[in-house]
Amino acid sequence: METAVRMRGITKSFGPVRALEGVDLDLRRGEVLALLGDNGAGKSTLVKILSGVHPADGGVLEIQGQPVDWRRHDVASARLRGVETVHQERSIGEKQPLWRNVFVGRHLKNSLGFIDARREREETKRLLSDVIGLKGAGMHPDARAATLSGGERQGLAIARALYFRAPILVLDEPTTALGAGEAEQVLSFVERLREEGHSCLLVSHELHHVHRVADRFALLERGRVAEVLERSRTSLSALADRLLLGSRGGA
Repeated sequence: METAVRMRGITKSFGPVRALEGVDLDLRRGEVLALLGDNGAGKSTLVKILSGVHPADGGVLEIQGQPVDWRRHDVASARLRGVETVHQERSIGEKQPLWRNVFVGRHLKNSLGFIDARREREETKRLLSDVIGLKGAGMHPDARAATLSGGERQGLAIARALYFRAPILVLDEPTTALGAGEAEQVLSFVERLREEGHSCLLVSHELHHVHRVADRFALLERGRVAEVLERSRTSLSALADRLLLGSRGGA
């Protein structure tokens, strides 16, 4: 299977703290790969390196077959390479209308070079109805993001990534603090991403959610990938037991 992201020997330190100790990991095309581990295992650092928030200290990162130059790798360059990150809550500006949330930082321009607000509203309306499936009376481009539920906000952030045709999505705790119905909505979005051929790196503490949608599980322990498991060969209870063993240091 083709590889969307390839990591070899990724290291990262913050002062005396070694966050990553040589991570080797592949994200395949069209799969959902769950990144699991205790707090401090290195999940957030690895996600931020892929997303361009932090450069690595060493190692090799290839995105869609192209090597990354750490001196030039930032959020903008990661997006240009097709990486979009959906953070819990922080992906949406609550006080802004939906259309501005969709196109923030990447506005559509008219022939004179000005923001084409009319077109952005039209495109947002299409996203709401056709991509997210939100068709209520209050779901219009000028509605404030604060009026959306948690699941709807995550759906909007994912739909934004789909609009810009991002082949690689990083989903950082997308169902945390959501009710059962909202979490179900987000999980359906993730399943749709796989069906449409996107590659997803999913970070979550919700094991029952992870086991449902992920194809593989990468277990991080003390800054290294300790093991990668296939869902087809790993039950939910076995996954929980393996994570518990890792948290106890293999005891």
